[in-house]
Parts: sequence; C-alpha cells; structure tokens
Amino acid sequence: MAQGISYTCGTAEYPLLGMTIGEMLDVIATKYPDTEAVVSVHQNIRWTYKEFREKVNEVGRALMGLGVEKGDRVGIWAMNHAEWIVVQFATAKIGAIMVNINPAYRTYELEYALKQAEIQTLILQGRFKTSDYVGMFYEACPEAYEQKAGKVSSEKFPFLKNVVFMGDIPYNGMFTWPEFMKKADEISQDEIAERGESLSFDDPINIQYTSGTTGFPKGVVLTHHGVLNNGYIIGSGMGFTEKDRLCIPVPFYHCFGMVLSNMASATHGSTMVLPCPTFDAEQVLKTIEMERCTAVHGVPTMFIAELSLPELLKIQPLHLTDRHHGRFSLPDRSNEEGQ
Repeated sequence: MAQGISYTCGTAEYPLLGMTIGEMLDVIATKYPDTEAVVSVHQNIRWTYKEFREKVNEVGRALMGLGVEKGDRVGIWAMNHAEWIVVQFATAKIGAIMVNINPAYRTYELEYALKQAEIQTLILQGRFKTSDYVGMFYEACPEAYEQKAGKVSSEKFPFLKNVVFMGDIPYNGMFTWPEFMKKADEISQDEIAERGESLSFDDPINIQYTSGTTGFPKGVVLTHHGVLNNGYIIGSGMGFTEKDRLCIPVPFYHCFGMVLSNMASATHGSTMVLPCPTFDAEQVLKTIEMERCTAVHGVPTMFIAELSLPELLKIQPLHLTDRHHGRFSLPDRSNEEGQ
C-alpha cells in the first residue's frame, strides 16, 4: 500500500496556505512592490519587496552556481543582518535546507552542527566582540586554510564543499560575498524558475537545533508548509498588513526571529526592521521611534531592559501606540523615590 502525508483539518479562523515560501514571496512582491520589505538600520539598508525578491533570486542563483542542489544543506552562522533574511528565502526558493547555527556556538558546537546536519555550504560572518567566527572555522577545519574556495575537502566534514564569508575580506578557502554573488551569472532566470516549479510545500527547507540542555542538540526538520503557515497565522493574529513595520531585535537563528518575525511580516507585506545585529535596548527604542514601527518583538528580559533605560523616564509624556487599543502613556514616575 502506498504511503504518503495525510492532513486533518478542523475549523480555523485562517485557512492554511498551500504554497511554497518562494511562491508566497512572488505573490507578495507582486502585490506590494513598493512597500519596504527590509530595513536594516545598523547596515543602512532599505529594500522594497520588489528589490528584496530580486536579491533573493540573485542569491538563489548564486547558490545554484556553487552547485547547491535540492535537499543540500546550507548553514548560516551569523547575527541579524539583512543577508540572513535573503539567504533564508533564497534557500527555500531553490529547495535547499537552511541550517540555523547559533552565533553563540563555540568551535566544538560548530563541528557538531557541520557533521550532524551534513552541511554542504557554510555562510559565516566576521568577528563580533569576543567571537572570531573565521578563526573558529579554521580551528574546526584547518585543512580549508590550504585549499581554494569551492574546493574544500575534509575527512572530518565529508559533505562540506563551499564556505562563503559574508563580507569582502579574502580568506583562504572561502568565497568573499562579491565573489559568491558573481556565481549568479552562471545560472539563468529560467533555471531558478524550473527549480522552483519542481518543489512541493511538503519539502523540508530548514533545520533548527534545540538547546541541548538534556543531551546533544537535536536537529529539527521543518517544511515550507509548517514554517510558512506558522508565520502567516502569527502575523494574522497580530493584525499585520502592508502598513505595519515590525522591529525585530530577537535572533534570527531561533524560530522566534526567523518564523514569528520574518515570516509573519513577509506573508502580510509588512516591513522587517532590524535595529541592531544583537540586542541593544537603547538602539531598539531609537529604531522604533525613528522608523515609526507599529510592533516590536521580544522576550520579557528585553522589554524590562528597554523600559528600565534612564532616558526613557525623562521623556514626559512618552506615548506608545497599540494598533488595536489606540494610544496610551507610561505612568509619570518622576516623583517616585530614587528617580
């Protein structure tokens, strides 16, 4: 007897979307071409949905130019940069499986992810504070230092072939970002369109790792259907439209940033606003004001840090906007003891 995937559906406020992530992006970019899709404040980047789709297609073609096939694993080891979002949608568009690598990982944890996920292409950023990502990669895979870009060969990581540095500094064994982007010239628009037509919304497109608090981290495999509809329903619940602008200080490597923020925004034509590469309470509040964000994501510790800033209490009155309940003000604490 033939086996397949079965679905069971009950009553729901929002019908599920039966399409791939690439198909969804094409629909949204056609519907809202001039709406801002991505604003990265710390990178001085602004892309409309039309421009964002073009960049997604270009990176998808570049990945195909590196030889990335449907089902190949593309790891990304970086903080919240605009390129992260492009890679997220580009890998989905060509049927590759993006592997989220926690920027807090040390060398031994990177080794585990590279081996366990069978990563074929790794995209990584440069140094940030005490984390030297290039140095940790060479520590894990020292043979790459003597090899050419696109020709990585490692007994420890038998699937790894390509390493891309998310910048223009040349490193041994790695493509710079501009060199990587030139690979797009080797693949036509027809070829990436054909790849997209071969995909199903049940195909896997993402591997996320659990925290590993009770053992080794587990690689959780997610599909177009799950990721797309999770984000779509969250965005619908928040009442997102093409007029909304979401400030995103939560990390992309986690499902919060990647799915509940990025995908919730994209499925409704909303704007993804990146205030900083990693959480900075003051920069988040400045970005909300400067970019006129209608929503902000975060966890309780982030909100506590934002509301505890001394500068916040000096603004009288400070008006915040709740899109469902109108305007409200923070209480006046100027006369409280210790203020």
